[in-house]
Amino acid sequence: MKLRKTPLHPDAPLLLEGHHRPMTRRELIAHGFKAGAGTIVGGALSGLVVNSALAQEVSLSNDIEELRQACGIASSGAGKIPFICFDLAGGANMAGSNVLVGGPGGQMDFLSTAGYNKQGLPGDMTPSSSTDDFVNTDLGLAFHSDSQMLAGILEKASGRSGQVNGCVIPARSENDTGNNPHNPMYGINRAGANGELLALVGSRANDSGGNSMAPASLINPEARPTKVDQPSDVTGLVDTGDLVNLLSQEDTVRVMESMTRMSRERLNNLSFDTSQDEQLKELLSCGYVKSADLAARFGDPASIDPERDDDIVGPNGVFSDEEFDSDREFRKTASVMKLVVEGRAGAGTVTMGGYDYHTGDRATGEIRDLRAGRCIGACLEYAARKNVPIMIYVFSDGSVFSNGMIDDSPEGRGKGVWTGDNQQTAASFFLVYNPTGRPQLMDTGSGTATHQQIGYMRPSGDVETASTPAANNVNLLVETVVLNYMALHGEQSRFEQKFERHGLGNSTMMDRLTGFQPICNGTIDQPT
Repeated sequence: MKLRKTPLHPDAPLLLEGHHRPMTRRELIAHGFKAGAGTIVGGALSGLVVNSALAQEVSLSNDIEELRQACGIASSGAGKIPFICFDLAGGANMAGSNVLVGGPGGQMDFLSTAGYNKQGLPGDMTPSSSTDDFVNTDLGLAFHSDSQMLAGILEKASGRSGQVNGCVIPARSENDTGNNPHNPMYGINRAGANGELLALVGSRANDSGGNSMAPASLINPEARPTKVDQPSDVTGLVDTGDLVNLLSQEDTVRVMESMTRMSRERLNNLSFDTSQDEQLKELLSCGYVKSADLAARFGDPASIDPERDDDIVGPNGVFSDEEFDSDREFRKTASVMKLVVEGRAGAGTVTMGGYDYHTGDRATGEIRDLRAGRCIGACLEYAARKNVPIMIYVFSDGSVFSNGMIDDSPEGRGKGVWTGDNQQTAASFFLVYNPTGRPQLMDTGSGTATHQQIGYMRPSGDVETASTPAANNVNLLVETVVLNYMALHGEQSRFEQKFERHGLGNSTMMDRLTGFQPICNGTIDQPT
């Protein structure tokens, strides 16, 4: 009798017979050997803030307030829809066993039994036109009813399902590599997203903030993501300095304002020969203004501490004290969502490692999908509690396939064992929460919900690479996601202006690539 294999713990590293030993940082993340741990180092000026015992907001003097506005320093972010992407490193399953992906007619244009078998679903768990037993549309977007990713989302945000909708994008990407330019955050920033403290945050210390790269054409060094993957990183953005041991918050702000005036006077007395030097002068001057502004508005680092937010941690929080303390992925998610949902950052990436889960069983993948779902659901729930919309994008580098062997363990749930990598079964998806009601799909004029699925798969369970520009080009997948983000603001017509060299075709094609009608007019304080 064959002994039943014990599923791996969600944080256990993956040792795969078909792969060489992981050597690079990205390979270590994908196999779960390396986690996103670390702290950020902020500038000395931005760290001069008062401690929590003296915390209150202090108004800037009139002359410094004028300088703040002239420097373009945001006091409440850009007002765009918060955006969080989940980078599931290693090649996670999205299609079939989690989000249903169908043929040209949309999600309910079901694939063949063999196609679903490749996507990990045995014949007795295959959705079909004759029954909807294995279809769940609680979130608008159709999931397999036994999707563990869906189970995790509903566990954390079950009461919000009526205000959520989503879209799936079948699209190939290379397996097990960080060289896929998957990360859309720079594009989201170019579309207008910005925060009052930071432009972008990510749980990895690199140019994209995640495991996968960002498209080279979109990278903006001025918006490089700040590494945030634990609560201390968040509070460290406005950490205390030695000055606060001597002065009150108001006195601290006044000292900072005096420093601003003196530095500006000194810079004005210097002569510059080029316009570039003048720009440097302005940059240095605005740096002092920003420090004074931070001291005035963020007198209490605890005000942005995820651990002290009752909506995040505690008896009534998204996470219980026990699960928050015991799971690093929950702490990472909480740290990013706190900054993004409250407008402190414009967009954020949460990298979750260990999704190269073809370990000879099904249970390991199911357990990890469940945890990813809980993190996604936590972001939806937190946005709901703050009464703001949110867009959540989920992607991975490549995907997996099953050869039909069944894992009948309790955690394997009678599904197909993940046998190996297969980029042909890959897909990405996004969810949108709208406080005022479920986001509405674009009108197809045909009575079918094809906008719920951008592109399609062949009956064999493989991506039809000719179905959309995004289906066989990860750069264009990113552009498609950004287009949909702008469309939620009613700004789809501005896409060509913002991205002059885009590859999404004409306006008719872009309409086909857009999932939802706008939920706000430009900013979230102007809902449709």
